[in-house]
Amino acid sequence: MNAQIKKLAGELLPEIISIRRHLHAHPELSFKEFNTSAYIAAKLSEYGIPAVTGIAGTGISALIEGKNPSKKVIALRADMDALPIQEKNKVSYCSTNPGIMHACGHDVHSACLLGAAFILNRFKNELEGSVKLIFQPGEELLPGGASLMIKAGILENPKPSLIIGQHVQPNMEVGKVGFRSGMYMASTDEIYITVKGKGGHAAMPHTYISPLLIASEIITSLDKEFMTERGDKPYALHHTIPTVLALGKIIGNGSTNVIPDEVKIEGTFRTMDEKWRKEAQQKMKRIAEDVATKRGGSCEFLIADGYPYLENDGPTTTQAKQAAISYLGKESIEDLDIRMTGEDFSFYTHHIPACFYRLGTGNVSRGITSNVHSNTFDIDEQALETGSGLMAAIAMSFLGTSSKNY
Repeated sequence: MNAQIKKLAGELLPEIISIRRHLHAHPELSFKEFNTSAYIAAKLSEYGIPAVTGIAGTGISALIEGKNPSKKVIALRADMDALPIQEKNKVSYCSTNPGIMHACGHDVHSACLLGAAFILNRFKNELEGSVKLIFQPGEELLPGGASLMIKAGILENPKPSLIIGQHVQPNMEVGKVGFRSGMYMASTDEIYITVKGKGGHAAMPHTYISPLLIASEIITSLDKEFMTERGDKPYALHHTIPTVLALGKIIGNGSTNVIPDEVKIEGTFRTMDEKWRKEAQQKMKRIAEDVATKRGGSCEFLIADGYPYLENDGPTTTQAKQAAISYLGKESIEDLDIRMTGEDFSFYTHHIPACFYRLGTGNVSRGITSNVHSNTFDIDEQALETGSGLMAAIAMSFLGTSSKNY
């Protein structure tokens, strides 16, 4: 069966490249993927796959029913939204929408899922179960399209027993894929701090309470508490829990001789344990408020909850990785490190067993090395053949088939 999948994925590659280039040239921002959704729905209809549209706004659900459709149901997910970035690539499929670009590879994800859908639909009479296809809006913007799709019932009727997703990896060579069981990606909370003091003339320190000094002490106190003991890792550890606190913006709008009344600080907090996440939020708030009070000021500490941490289910990831080894060969499989970046696929992982793996899209020899979220991000399009075929092969490994060749 793997040989048949590879053959079909190869034959399908020109079509998947065409789909990816269309999506890349016509990107749409989070929760505004109206034309993208319509295009994908039309492709599913063309393949003879019935779809439900308008879920959580622009989301799509489709079902490929196999020989024994109710025996087992699994889900495959792709995201559809783009980023507010002006593309600088000089390619025929460059974005035609000013200031919007598929700089995170969601065009690749959607094209690969369409390719996998075509392959799975071709073999549906041999599948011992069904495949639910999820095309999701708004991965890049809170509250995350995944959370809204779940609220809309995407994990019900029929209820999948597990879910699989993939994401481009530009620093991994095309033809390779990567897996990691357990903790993989971090929760993503946004921090907004307003430090209030008393403004005045800079030459008269007895008349003011500087929110700049309070803010600086808050920043150093928080860094000391959460990030100092980092060692050689790109994150700190709370016991064994990876943690990052980064404050990336501070505004104190005074001048050379004017102390402002308030200072604003913004940042992010990321970790991989929900209990510690809540404890840390309260600890940060307490530290900041204590510092401000001690110095005669006050502090408003707001936290916008983002995505939860992403945890790949052990047995599910092991089986998906084994399917990848069978399909691509052991030499094409890499083990992934923990990432402190976030991804709203994490919402699914807290509801059902899940595996989120990485698809190599880079090619150093061809100069395809730009990272995601950059204005020159692009891929080696041979990755579309790997991504489409592998996703289909992984799905079949979980469902099983009636084919004697598998």
